[in-house]
Amino acid sequence: MEPLEEREAKVAAWLKKIFGDHPIPQYEVNPRTTEILYHLSERNRLQDRDVYLVIEDLKQKASEYESEAKYLQDLLMESVNFSPANLSSTSSRYLNALVDSAVALETKDTSLASFIPAVNDLTSDLFRTKSKSEEIKIELEKLEKNLTATLVLEKCLQEDLKKAELHLSTERAKVDHRRQNMDFLKAKSEEFRFRIKAAEEQLSARGMDASLSHQSLVALSEKLAKLKQQTIPLKKKLESYLDLMPNPSLAQVKIEEAKRELDSIEAELTRRVDMMEL
Repeated sequence: MEPLEEREAKVAAWLKKIFGDHPIPQYEVNPRTTEILYHLSERNRLQDRDVYLVIEDLKQKASEYESEAKYLQDLLMESVNFSPANLSSTSSRYLNALVDSAVALETKDTSLASFIPAVNDLTSDLFRTKSKSEEIKIELEKLEKNLTATLVLEKCLQEDLKKAELHLSTERAKVDHRRQNMDFLKAKSEEFRFRIKAAEEQLSARGMDASLSHQSLVALSEKLAKLKQQTIPLKKKLESYLDLMPNPSLAQVKIEEAKRELDSIEAELTRRVDMMEL
């Protein structure tokens, strides 16, 4: 491995060669940058050597082609006393077209034996290119159909999403409204419960009988309703007895007693309800 000082010297020489008369950009000189620039210089040197070899090879081939062309031209002049300078303009165009075709087809010469394989190869390449083009065209058509179907599906999904969002917004509004109503009813229920409790406490402080409380009255009302239901079959039974020939005086006494008892219960209930309203 080369010493660091020697690598720095090679890097400096390489940079001077690259930039020439222009100033070399400032950079931090350390082992890391020196290593990177050294590898770049070596790679550049190898590339320059390869390019030089290619150029020399092309120069040699050009010299060989020029020598061969001169030889063929001299041979043509000696054999048929023919020179390209003596050609007409049409012949010159044909000759140039022949040369251009040979260059385009990359043939070694302009003979028919060189042109036919080159043209066949070019035709095969053309058919392969057309076949590949058709395959790409079919694939593009498939992709276009898939893309169209995807776009249609995306549009349907967007419309469904909008409908779902609208429905969700409507349902959310309904839920909010019901929640507000529920909160209002709860507040009113608490208010009524508090007012009933306060009224019961106030009536209790005034010496009201506990049987006149709201719960007692509700219980009495339910009991009265049950009694009324129980009297319905009795009334029907009584009506069946009325069709008989009873003792008028005794029946009248029983009826009057039942009426007084019923009136007494209704009067007591009315009195208690009136006291609660006070």
